[in-house]
Amino acid sequence: MFLSLASNGKTLTILSYDNDNLITVSIAELSLLPLFFTLLLSENGLNVRTTCILLFQQAALVLNASRRFRYTLDLKKDEEKKQMIAKIRTHAEVAALLFQNAGSQLPAPGSQKSLPTAIPSGEYEITSEKLASMSRDHDFDALQNYGGAKGLAAKLKTDTEKGISGEEVDLLQRKNIFGSNTYPRKKGRSFWRFVLDACRDTTLIILMVAAAASLALGIKTEGIKEGWYDGGSIALAVIIVIVVTAISDYKQSLQFQSLNEEKQNIHMEIIRGGRRVQVSIFDIVVGDVIPLKIGDQVPADGVVISGHSLALDESSMTGESKIVHKDIKQPFLMSGCKVADGYGTMLVTGVGINTEWGLLMASISEDNGEETPLQVRLNGVATFIGIVGLAVAFLVLVVLMVRYFTGHTRNPDGSVQFRAGQTKVGAAVDGAVKIFTVAVTIVVVAVPEGLPLAVTLTLAYSMRKMMRDKALVRRLSACETMGSATTICSDKTGTLTLNMMTVVEALVCGKKMDSPDNSSSLPADVTSLLIEGIAQNSTGNVFVPEGNGDIEVTGSPTEKAILQWGVNIGMNFEAVRSSSSIIHAFPFNSEKKRGGVAVKTADSEIHLHWKGAAEIVLASCKRYIDANGHLVPMDDDQAKLFRESIEDMAARSLRCVAFAFRSCEMEEVPTIEEELEHWNLPEDNLVLLAIVGLKDPCRPGVRDAVQLCKNAGVKVRMVTGDNLQTAKAIALECGILESDADATEPNLIEGKSFRALSDAERLDAAEKISVMGRSSPNDKLLLVQALRKMGHVVAVTGDGTNDAPALHEADIGLAMGIQGTEVAKESSDIIILDDNFASVVKVVRWGRSVYANIQKFIQFQLTVNVAALIINVVAAISSGDVPLNAVQLLWVNLIMDTLGALALATEPPTDHLMKRPPVGRREPLITNIMWRNLLIQALYQVTVLLVLNFSGRSILNLKHDRTDHAIKVKNTLIFNAFVFCQIFNEFNARKPDEINVFKGVTKNRLFMGIVGLTVVLQVMIIMFLGKFTSSVRLTWQLWIVSIVIGILRFNQWKAGGNLKRVSKVERGGTVAFKTHATRLSEHLPFLHIAHQEGLLVARFIPKTHKRSNQNLNNSNHHRLGKELSDYQASFLEWDHTSI
Repeated sequence: MFLSLASNGKTLTILSYDNDNLITVSIAELSLLPLFFTLLLSENGLNVRTTCILLFQQAALVLNASRRFRYTLDLKKDEEKKQMIAKIRTHAEVAALLFQNAGSQLPAPGSQKSLPTAIPSGEYEITSEKLASMSRDHDFDALQNYGGAKGLAAKLKTDTEKGISGEEVDLLQRKNIFGSNTYPRKKGRSFWRFVLDACRDTTLIILMVAAAASLALGIKTEGIKEGWYDGGSIALAVIIVIVVTAISDYKQSLQFQSLNEEKQNIHMEIIRGGRRVQVSIFDIVVGDVIPLKIGDQVPADGVVISGHSLALDESSMTGESKIVHKDIKQPFLMSGCKVADGYGTMLVTGVGINTEWGLLMASISEDNGEETPLQVRLNGVATFIGIVGLAVAFLVLVVLMVRYFTGHTRNPDGSVQFRAGQTKVGAAVDGAVKIFTVAVTIVVVAVPEGLPLAVTLTLAYSMRKMMRDKALVRRLSACETMGSATTICSDKTGTLTLNMMTVVEALVCGKKMDSPDNSSSLPADVTSLLIEGIAQNSTGNVFVPEGNGDIEVTGSPTEKAILQWGVNIGMNFEAVRSSSSIIHAFPFNSEKKRGGVAVKTADSEIHLHWKGAAEIVLASCKRYIDANGHLVPMDDDQAKLFRESIEDMAARSLRCVAFAFRSCEMEEVPTIEEELEHWNLPEDNLVLLAIVGLKDPCRPGVRDAVQLCKNAGVKVRMVTGDNLQTAKAIALECGILESDADATEPNLIEGKSFRALSDAERLDAAEKISVMGRSSPNDKLLLVQALRKMGHVVAVTGDGTNDAPALHEADIGLAMGIQGTEVAKESSDIIILDDNFASVVKVVRWGRSVYANIQKFIQFQLTVNVAALIINVVAAISSGDVPLNAVQLLWVNLIMDTLGALALATEPPTDHLMKRPPVGRREPLITNIMWRNLLIQALYQVTVLLVLNFSGRSILNLKHDRTDHAIKVKNTLIFNAFVFCQIFNEFNARKPDEINVFKGVTKNRLFMGIVGLTVVLQVMIIMFLGKFTSSVRLTWQLWIVSIVIGILRFNQWKAGGNLKRVSKVERGGTVAFKTHATRLSEHLPFLHIAHQEGLLVARFIPKTHKRSNQNLNNSNHHRLGKELSDYQASFLEWDHTSI
């Protein structure tokens, strides 16, 4: 048991690690400590496990002893986590009851023992214990006694409007007194644990036993000087394998651990010194004032200072999936909960281990226990190969044993090794042990232990590199799934555009302003109403530093642009906010696409201000203010003019936002607070104030990124809440739409139109949609569901809370790291840290790279498996001996598993990956090309090395040498040539479907380093370690022979580039491909072909696709220039020179 004690002078926190369990207990009075332990240990006392605030089994990594997959899923983890959350309050109540009972047993006042006096909390008028007690018990009376949120803020020396000062000394003092917003984390597994795990490999254990037996027999028969080589060599080789395996596993574990820490490091906007700043949640302190909005995670325990329609999802703490409304009467906020609706500000009262969320997080450890789909498939491959290898090894064992004990096994000098009744028992056992060792070593080589290591390596490598490419992977499976993506449903704002908005056009009083920042020509009343609406109907902020520094505007990009426009036309943000107050708010809603506030002015008038999508707000307006400042009814003609102005702005890719207001009588406003909380703001009979156009330029390089996706067979679809005309303009600019001719239904569609379709019509329309405008989050969800039903692998980007269902439904959810809410990030698989679409494309490249790297390693390893097994089996059955002994096979195993995985699993992605179609869901892991390469390579190696084995003495002209020396030279050459075959095969495996396997090899320094290291170690083994490997030094001529055998391998066969790989398309689907031909219909009757802007769009006609191969070959008048997709999921190949 390991105890860690932490005290801030008042509270003692005990952290105990016992059998991987974390026990956390906080004792409010140090004098209770002896009594607490007495009660725990007494016979009638409660057990430690029932009295602790938290006790949960660590969701640890589960090891498969055979090194199948080091990180496999613990199926009980999720259930334990649910139980943990459900019981957290119960455990706290039990602990509190225990302490109460303990307190009742203390001596009465006036006796010798008395409770210590409270330790002062620095300059603050409240202690951390009182804050923790108030937050834990949700003690509203205690909060009222402190003077509510404002009184509590005064005790914590905090301004509810400007927050704390943010000075380093103040922050340090608050951390020392109230604690930091961190929690103790369970230490990761040590290196020695990984060594122990590697030692648990059954085959290695058997080899160690065999080595011990061989060592004992060798020393007994040959003496200590010579007898230890055989057994010692095997033992040393096994130790090297164990150490290298442990180091590799340990390094990958550290990489996953650092990535997990990065996932937990959430950045939030807080108020310090009157300015809004971004800080890590780990830097938040007691007394901080934090603005909250939809989708945020509450970063610490606290109380509500102010809020409008503020509602929280507390299911992560209470287990109850219901939304809880928060206001001044229900002010307590729990760390870890999500803001489901509304906005407001909170005062932090508890951080870190002093919160229930902190205790919860300290009790669990992030694990990498996810088993990806690729790992599942490889598990089947590894199991099958392992069974085959075990069967072959058993066959070799039986054959060699029978030959040995029947007197058919001979020594190099021709003498029989075993003679019944004559050979000593020790010699017979030694011979049997050597045979058994060879059989076990064959198992070691046959079992593809490198497959799981390759998966782990390539995932860890890809995740680390993807971080540099601004993509944080939250779920491992997303790495490989992204490589199969056939379509990407992308947001517009911030992903395809820069998210740097500015107001470039304004329509006020029915006319366009000469300059949007020049308000001199506007009536004063209009300007006043506009400024009031901009300042109050906003979740952003304007900070004016002292000394006339630059104004700082914060908020969402849209809010920032509008607030900056307000400042430009004369808005004094603080003055407007203080001159009127918000009595009720309707936060912006992505379904209604507008938000409003009810404002009470200094004259006790009620103004309702609305802001939102221009055409939607305009539809609710019945009047507008003209250039003379008069209210004018809005007739149909005027409404049409406004709509045309909106369409004109949208066609120039401007986002259109409208402002409207109306007066409201005091009698219409509910006086009862509960009724006011649920008051629906009137949204009819509005007065239009202004329509503004916001420019958000496209990101540089986004058009190239979209084109790269098209070349890779991935269709990009824009799904946005913006006006359809704005979406169309941006889509044309980005290259999602090729031309205006494409901008028609169903390529271009509104969300409400798509929503109104029947299920069958929706499936048909989904396939064709390129742009969806004015879409709601539910429309995005419907589109994702339809595309998945059509067989697509769908990637979806999202940033809002309401995007969570679509992100969860998609095959790959991509949340935005800058503008994305915490709810969206929690529902995603990958977080795009820079919100850039180009980073999404990089994720696709890395996803394909993961799959490609695994395939490279499979081809390499299976070649070694097949060759080593056949060579040893044939040699054992025919001659009773094997050319590759146990130590040599262990070295080959090390090359094949660890070094091979390092070399091939860390290949960076190439442009070639983005020139081929996505990998189909059901495409075989080992493709026909891989089988071809594998079998030709294995056949070549087996043929050459078996020829050397049986005819080596004559070929190498060794007939005049001593028999034993000639056999050692021959076997050493076989061993050396076999290793060089594997070295050159690593180059071959780099490019399974390309002729030039050396292309770009020098860019991968790790690959070159591993190949170089392998060659150096091989030279050292042959030249200096012959005693251990039962080999002899080779002449320079034989070294050249070994290298030439390795080089003279069959390169991949490919028909001069004339074979084209055909991408997959679903039944009845449509595919576009570039071509040199202009007409194909008359020659390809099985296709319906139309020409669209330089593209031929082909639809396969049902029931005729079986004739496709014949028709292609019989069409002698046209040449296909790129790729054609076949009707089925299988690959169709043809020689296009004959077409």
